[in-house]
Amino acid sequence: MTSSDSKGLRRGASDSSAAGESGAGLTHLDESGAARMVDVGGKAATVRTAKAEGTIWMSAEAFDILTEGRAAKGDVLAAARIAAIGAAKRTWELIPLCHVLALESAAARFDPDAARRAVRCEVSVRALGKTGVEMEALVGVQIGLLTIYDMLKAVDRGMTIGDVRLLEKRGGKSGTYARGGKAKP
Repeated sequence: MTSSDSKGLRRGASDSSAAGESGAGLTHLDESGAARMVDVGGKAATVRTAKAEGTIWMSAEAFDILTEGRAAKGDVLAAARIAAIGAAKRTWELIPLCHVLALESAAARFDPDAARRAVRCEVSVRALGKTGVEMEALVGVQIGLLTIYDMLKAVDRGMTIGDVRLLEKRGGKSGTYARGGKAKP
């Protein structure tokens, strides 16, 4: 169940706290509730990593075209991989309050699942910086999956993208987060 606080912010909508790294509240809001970019000037640069995933479900026909390499627009998964990595690198251009980050690495993996007629996308990113890279991983997943949709929409406009979520993050003041508490060392 969700509820709204005095500023109209929804609480309880996810399985994680709405508090920022300091635990004192949402870091992208100033004292009056106005949006702001977080000042990371005083923070130490540390290695930051994040991994996110998401899935696209499609018709049997679209899945067969994808896995057999018969898409009219070309190699769907190759295009999606490039798009996911490119999007992770340019997250700051898409989300107004994200910082510009120089990613040291970004990788995208796509796992087709014939039984579910689905493709799972996983994006991993790493940077040495003063702020986390969770948004870069999540944006990479979304754009990778949207690229699959774009390349197959002529066959199936009913594809569904979902289950996009952060799997793990490491580094920074808040330390390690692992969905389900199972972070790999």
